[in-house]
Amino acid sequence: MKIGELAKRSGLSASRIRFYESSGLLSTVERTGNGYRSYDADALWMLELITGAQRAGFSLDEIRSLLPTSGGAWPQEELLAGLRRKVAEIEVLQERLARNKAQLLVAIEGIESRPQGQACSENAQQVLERLRSKQKA
Repeated sequence: MKIGELAKRSGLSASRIRFYESSGLLSTVERTGNGYRSYDADALWMLELITGAQRAGFSLDEIRSLLPTSGGAWPQEELLAGLRRKVAEIEVLQERLARNKAQLLVAIEGIESRPQGQACSENAQQVLERLRSKQKA
């Protein structure tokens, strides 16, 4: 299939497909006699795999290292190691996000519960002190 049809079927722009090709992510490309790109059916699922991996947080370099070699063999051990590594990264990120959320909730609670008549600057100092004490805990 030509690049226009692949773009339509994949939902990606032709320039994005060419970018993946030039980046070494999409290797199922041949050239016709007149120079047009010709993609086989595997190109569509490969694009789905690439975009899915990007949505999961993989960089293009990480994706490239996990894709099958030109002979078609999937590097199973490398694939599993890469997937496990990404899960560990996501867990670290989730922990960091949970801490950030907790700090923001402390700040919101401190701002919302400011006693009437208390200066904002004084309340801000109290909120910051609560945040510091939560960080130490």
